[in-house]
Amino acid sequence: MTQFIEVGQGSQQRQIAVSIHEGNGPAVIWLCGFLSSMDSLKGQAMLQWAQQHHRQLIRFDYSGHGQSGGEFSTSSVSLWLEDALAVITRFAKTRPVLVGSSMGGWIATLATLTLRQRKPGLAPCGLVLIAPAIDFTERLVWERLPPEIRQKLLNEGEISLPSQYSDQPYRITRHLIEDGRNHLLLGRPIELGCPVHILQGMLDPDVPWRHSAEFAEHLGHDDVITTLIRDGDHRLSRPEDLVRLQDAVSEMVAHASVSAD
Repeated sequence: MTQFIEVGQGSQQRQIAVSIHEGNGPAVIWLCGFLSSMDSLKGQAMLQWAQQHHRQLIRFDYSGHGQSGGEFSTSSVSLWLEDALAVITRFAKTRPVLVGSSMGGWIATLATLTLRQRKPGLAPCGLVLIAPAIDFTERLVWERLPPEIRQKLLNEGEISLPSQYSDQPYRITRHLIEDGRNHLLLGRPIELGCPVHILQGMLDPDVPWRHSAEFAEHLGHDDVITTLIRDGDHRLSRPEDLVRLQDAVSEMVAHASVSAD
């Protein structure tokens, strides 16, 4: 059953949709990608995994996504991070495992860094990241735009980019790009304080595997496993990809449970 929690203040207050499958801990929290939802193929695969293994799974939709309130056009990395932190702090009873796809990988990383500082008792004990789109607003969107399209975005405040995953184009706002610059991570060491497993398709045109490799290089003091899928695309939603995801989460949860003992 989906429930809703209030997040934000004043004009930015919105209802965030959350779905919880009760089970044994540590809680596994699913963070979907840009313009995706908790009911995506990977989100459903995570639910099947949780049901099979009797594990607690928490899924939610960001502001302007899925069943949640808020307008996508006024949303930003800051708001989506606020959504994730609100869900984690409200529903996780112990240090969770975060599983993030694409943009969800960036949000999961930012949430981990924030919780290590503010609430160490809820700092994630492990991350599983699928094609983590770290700094995607800058490195994977802004830097790829031709100069004339950049100028149009600055002048008009919004552009639409074609999507190979939907009939509807991506809406990219100037606010999204500018806000993203407050959360950039690459270019300095990243200390997460927990193991990380990255699943990355080598045929991914949106988050190239070298981008994930660069991110992994920044995790100098954390245990990192990177699994490169030679024929994998960005979504990694084929049956065999979903099995890899479930296996990686099982291994991370098992490691977290042993560490807790």
